[in-house]
Amino acid sequence: MVVYGKGGPYGSRSKRRVVPMSDRVRSVMEALLAFQDDTGISPRTIQRIVKNVAGRSGITKTVTPHILRHTFAVQCIQKGISTRALQQFLGHDRLQTTEIYLNLSPEAAIEEWRRKW
Repeated sequence: MVVYGKGGPYGSRSKRRVVPMSDRVRSVMEALLAFQDDTGISPRTIQRIVKNVAGRSGITKTVTPHILRHTFAVQCIQKGISTRALQQFLGHDRLQTTEIYLNLSPEAAIEEWRRKW
């Protein structure tokens, strides 16, 4: 799925992101988007959907689209997806921005060392 949003110096919605998703998620998104007109989904609607799904899942901590995005990025890094691929998914212009997600916990660093040695 391709998502347009944020971008340009004044948020002109010109930034293009390719978002990978499972078949299950794709079918849910297609059903949701079938009811939308050409204007798309507002950021506030996305916030409500994320909050609703988190609540129905029994998650008691605050969940926002940004937290979901950050969690996705960290999971990608943990699963070994290259930073260049992640840069494309997140829509970052500079690799340095993507590298923010590379910070490992001490436990994760030790686990990685054990796997390699």
